[in-house]
Amino acid sequence: MPAFAETTPPGDPKAVKDEDGKYFDASGAPTYNIKPDGTVDWFTYSGYRRYHAECHVCHGPDGMGSTYAPALIDSVKVMNFDQFSEVVVGGRQNVGGGNDKVMPSFGLNKNVMCYLDDIYVYLRARSNDALGRVRPAKRDDKTQGTTDAEKACLGE
Repeated sequence: MPAFAETTPPGDPKAVKDEDGKYFDASGAPTYNIKPDGTVDWFTYSGYRRYHAECHVCHGPDGMGSTYAPALIDSVKVMNFDQFSEVVVGGRQNVGGGNDKVMPSFGLNKNVMCYLDDIYVYLRARSNDALGRVRPAKRDDKTQGTTDAEKACLGE
């Protein structure tokens, strides 16, 4: 299982590019877009839903961690998207010092892999205090392109 000697922070989360309602930062990593009225982009909203369906059991509500899994809102402050993806896909072991932690691989779990960008975007918004600990009240609609890509990923 991968273990990074060093991590590379993700950089400025400011959205500089929009592709069919999906936002990217200057480095090309997925990011969030939250309007002044609190409306979140579809992918941030989807990430909230997917995180709470697949990740919160270990990593705690809202990415805040638990007694046996780290706070992912802290992890995405020091890990870029590629590093985050590698850990989710391949898993990770942090063993030693009496505090052994093992992250299983989710590389074959379509409920995670088809929404990996979304989960990252949600956690990134949480880690930058751009999004609170509640379900987003307002969201952009899902585009047809996003619906088509989701169906293709899920094999529908």
